[in-house]
Amino acid sequence: MKFVIQRVEEASVSVDNKIIGAIKQGFCVLIGAGKNDTTENADALIKKMIGLRIFSDENGKTNLSLKDVGGGLLLVSQFTLYANCKKGNRPSFTEAGAPAMAEALYEYIIAECRRQIPIVETGSFGAKMKVALVNDGPFTILLEN
Repeated sequence: MKFVIQRVEEASVSVDNKIIGAIKQGFCVLIGAGKNDTTENADALIKKMIGLRIFSDENGKTNLSLKDVGGGLLLVSQFTLYANCKKGNRPSFTEAGAPAMAEALYEYIIAECRRQIPIVETGSFGAKMKVALVNDGPFTILLEN
């Protein structure tokens, strides 16, 4: 499983030119599920993500977590995180999770995050989406297991 976490001032996701999810300060998270991933993999990454202390405190030190700043989450599924470009110029996606399994894990991640964070917005699994964001820093972290 892979989470690409971007600390943002704001972020939104649109489908067919309609915004379906938007947050102010928080994390925009691109989520990729691999073919061998489980809810245990998801739990580990959720715990790490929510505990990340990458927001600035009163002294300008990255010492505060998402909960500390009242930040939101924008969770967007993205199977292309599993692109393998080692051979040729056309990416292979054989390591990505099957759609039904990946969607179930994505929904599980959403539910678990909503249990812990008040503001959780989402994309639409399998849809052609447009993601807009203002990356704060920029600050981007890749978590994977």
